[in-house]
Amino acid sequence: MQTQHVMKRSWRWQNFLPSILSLSSRRGLHYDGRSRLSNFWTPTQNKKPVTSESAGEDGHDLLLRAGFLRQAHSGIFHFLPLGLRVQDKIERLIDKHMQTVGAAKVSLSSVSSQELWERSGRLEGRDSELFQLEDRKGAKFLLSPTHEEEITTIVKNAVHSYKDLPLRLYQVTRKYRDEARPRQGLLRGREFVMKDLYTFDVTEEKAMETYSDISKAYRNFFDELALPYLVANADSGSMGGDHSHEYHFASTKGEDTIISCQSCQHMINEELWRPSHIETESDIDTPFRVWIGRTLKPPVPDAAHEESGSQTEIARATDPPSDSTSALVEVYIPQGSRINTHAIKELVPGLDSSGFFDLDQTLSTYYPNTTTLPDSWQRISIRDPRVSMSSITSKPSDRPGPTSTMTSPFILTKPEVDSACPSCGSQTLSFTPTVEIGHTFHLGTRYSKPLDAKVQTEQNIIQDIQMGCHGIGVSRLMGAVASLLADERGLSWPIKIAPYGVVIVGAGAVADQEMDEVYDRLAGLDSTIDDRERPFGWKLKDADLIGYPFIVILGKSWKERRAVELQCRRLGIKEKIAIEELNVRMEELAAKL
Repeated sequence: MQTQHVMKRSWRWQNFLPSILSLSSRRGLHYDGRSRLSNFWTPTQNKKPVTSESAGEDGHDLLLRAGFLRQAHSGIFHFLPLGLRVQDKIERLIDKHMQTVGAAKVSLSSVSSQELWERSGRLEGRDSELFQLEDRKGAKFLLSPTHEEEITTIVKNAVHSYKDLPLRLYQVTRKYRDEARPRQGLLRGREFVMKDLYTFDVTEEKAMETYSDISKAYRNFFDELALPYLVANADSGSMGGDHSHEYHFASTKGEDTIISCQSCQHMINEELWRPSHIETESDIDTPFRVWIGRTLKPPVPDAAHEESGSQTEIARATDPPSDSTSALVEVYIPQGSRINTHAIKELVPGLDSSGFFDLDQTLSTYYPNTTTLPDSWQRISIRDPRVSMSSITSKPSDRPGPTSTMTSPFILTKPEVDSACPSCGSQTLSFTPTVEIGHTFHLGTRYSKPLDAKVQTEQNIIQDIQMGCHGIGVSRLMGAVASLLADERGLSWPIKIAPYGVVIVGAGAVADQEMDEVYDRLAGLDSTIDDRERPFGWKLKDADLIGYPFIVILGKSWKERRAVELQCRRLGIKEKIAIEELNVRMEELAAKL
């Protein structure tokens, strides 16, 4: 009876199997261990959108049209199979170089405690860019943009002796930041993938040795992409610490500017720029303009500067937001100069840097029913030292006097081409718009001290752990590379992070076995076969759009003398080559990609 039942099930399966195989055949599915595009979802759109015909497509437009991404919400994107392959390759390349510095991989929760951020002091002044939530019990959490607080707490509870250090932990995870104006796709999003490495050392000397090790690993990582990049001294910003460097791609789409000295090769982010000396305060009437911004939070007294012999308080942001105590910040700078908002934020940390507007726009935005400055607003007046006090006081004002007035101890404008290099003093500066793709920070005790992460030294001294934080924007790197290498035909990828290194395309009637033969010869180059039932011309356009580093075509030359056509758009190569020589030639070219 049991045998009969088994035979019946076997008979049903044997009758059902041909229908499955028939369905697979109709859909072009093949499961023989080789990569085929018939098995891979690539929702490309070969036709350009109407809006792109006139305006031109940027890298982000191409990532969407080539089927790498789909937008979910403002600043938030879904990664489709092609995009995920690029992300995975970047992550594997990161893993390779993190292993060279002895880093162990972890994966921390995206949900962090607001209480930890309050203890570290980072919640203050940043709550507007954090996704915050509260559970049913009233406990407050946030979606982490970085994980310094969480990783420090973990290490604090596990590491107690110098024998446990150095320690290097990294992860590649999704991060969150509530950007006021998400833009340029993956370059400025609200959800992003980032590699963050955290280092822990006993002494500052050891921490700086670690910093040097990580910097070398970063350079080796970016060298593998075979793309030019810049390394510049940088501002640590809200991360804290006093030593940091940024890694950038030059890009007209970039929101950063790197200043380079052609004489001494000094390189610095414009955010960190301070003149090499403070010019003498002007006592001559000077043409000036007024730049106006507002604070995110109400300012309260925190420090003092001299202004015409009297004490004047600098505003700092510490209290919760309140329209009734907002502050207008007006800055007097020489006419024709460009405002340096990073310099102003040193004087007014609560400055809103998400957008700036003139007074009329400010009033219409926040107080649409009035044309004068509300009495409830504080007003901070800051003067660049090159603008004389007499220049300002000679100008009539229909607004009440400022709550506080001060002369800046440093110049408040961005440098110009003829500005002096802060390193060597020469006037040979160049300015390059860039996209930041990586950042290294020496944090010192910025987080270990407030979170009480201590270690016992070899001399039995209990002291705060020295920390470092080092990031690479994984999704941002994808967007930056797409923008950097894209042309009128589509995307173009470095061989190390391309979704596939090679696509094999048949022109006309080419047997599957012949395509398989070429594929097998190129097994080490991450190849795929385009076996979809589409016209040959369509496949070539699709290959250009996706940006495979190499296209191998089996056409007329293949039938005549077993030679393939090898195309590499980025290197400008299109040549016929015998199948026996193909592998060596492609490995030679791949070294340049």
